[in-house]
Order: sequence, then structure tokens, then C-alpha cells
Amino acid sequence: MVEYRLLRRFWAEVPNQRWAGDITYISTAEGWLYLSVIMDLFSRMIVGWSMNGSPTRSLATEALEMALGRRGKPAKLMLHTDQGVQYRTANYQALLTSNGIEPSTRRKGNCLDNAAMESFFHTLKTEHVGHCRHLTRQQARQSLFDYIEVFYNRQRRHSYLDYMTPFEYEQRDAVS
Repeated sequence: MVEYRLLRRFWAEVPNQRWAGDITYISTAEGWLYLSVIMDLFSRMIVGWSMNGSPTRSLATEALEMALGRRGKPAKLMLHTDQGVQYRTANYQALLTSNGIEPSTRRKGNCLDNAAMESFFHTLKTEHVGHCRHLTRQQARQSLFDYIEVFYNRQRRHSYLDYMTPFEYEQRDAVS
């Protein structure tokens, strides 16, 4: 059993120190589109994501692979998720182990233990999904890609980040 190690510390002093992950679903005329996301708690940057028409066992693994592909192998990283089946697969656990990632799992039934991810999904659904009518999963995929990669990471300002975007916050940190 993975322990709850994050202890609601939804911040990090440097990039790649603490990540959080979760899965949500988006309604389309063709049915649900499942979205797995990994956020760097330092900057609120979405560093990895994956989408599929069903909640496959590989959904979370694919998001983690993207994050590692973008960020490289972190020196010391904690990754916090819920207790979903996607996070308990052998492939996912092997990926954590082979990259020296310390897992943390929220307590059962306590959504506040992953509040940063719940907040991101609320923002996504309030600012974006609630204003879109996706006829197909492919339209939703493109729309979510644009929201995450173009808007959220590079244009959306956060009060938590002194009104900078995640990208700007990381760039500022890299310069200092």
C-alpha cells in the first residue's frame, strides 16, 4: 500500500520536486473522453497528459511517460495521485521505480488530499469545457490540447504564481 506522503503540501521549491496526477472525463456526443494529467506543483505547469475514449490501464502511464520525456529523469521527485486502478498497474509502478519516483497516494474518499488537481479540473471545466460542445472525441482532443498547451501553460495567469503563467514562472526561476 502506497502511503499518503504529500500531506497537502501543494507547493515545491524547485521544478520536478513534487508532481500531482489525476484523471477526469469529458462528455462528447460520441461518449466520454478520459483525460489523465500530471502537474508540476512548483509552477502549476501541466507536464504530461494523455487522452483515450475509455479509462484504459495505460492512460496514466502514457501521461507519466510524456512528463518524463519532457522533463527528463528527476533527481528527487514525489508523484501524488489517487488510488485509481490506473495508478496501481505493474507498468505504472515499474515506471515509477525505474525513474526513482517516490509515490504518494491520497486517502480514500478525501478529495482535499489532491486539491491542486481538483482545482485544475474545476478550472478546465469552468473556463473551457463548459463553453464547448464537442461533437466528436477528436474535436475534444484538439480542444483540450489547445487549452492545456497553448492557453493554460503559456497564457493563463495564476494568482498563486504572482499573476504569471506557468511558463513565465518557470522561465523566471531558470534565470534567477
